[in-house]
Amino acid sequence: MLTRRTFVAASLLAIVSPAFAVMPVSSDPVAILTAIYTRAAKGKGDGGGGFVIENKAAKAQYLSKALVALWARADAHTPKGDVGPVDFDPVTNSQEPDVKSFKVDAEKIEADKATIAVTITGHRNDRKPADLIVRYDFVREANNWRIDDIKGSSDGEAWSIRKMLTDSLKS
Repeated sequence: MLTRRTFVAASLLAIVSPAFAVMPVSSDPVAILTAIYTRAAKGKGDGGGGFVIENKAAKAQYLSKALVALWARADAHTPKGDVGPVDFDPVTNSQEPDVKSFKVDAEKIEADKATIAVTITGHRNDRKPADLIVRYDFVREANNWRIDDIKGSSDGEAWSIRKMLTDSLKS
């Protein structure tokens, strides 16, 4: 039987060992984010979470099919040579990733959707407290949890990855 403790240990092993580079399938959004942020906080915490969205394979591994499709449409709509609609690391909510530690809280978990909040503590103290919380909306697809939106704020202004991508298609 796979317990939460066993799964978290396996998730952390996947992050540390290249032989286990693929994130294991999880029935627990909290464990998924714990693994992501453990990797983002590794070393000096300046590596960020760009690995979640760095290419099509990574997006398919972490993101919902609907969010992957929306992102692909937004990227295709971006003029050649321009920066895409998401020009920062949404995992760390920063241009310059800085993750010293983090706390993952399940705000709502239902059978087919969940909202999880991650509070980030950085090495620097130059950000507003509200900017240190990133919320993830998860959906269940074929018994796997996938991120369907990432939300936060920057300098007190709310943002959502889904809204950024949708808005980029209007211009």
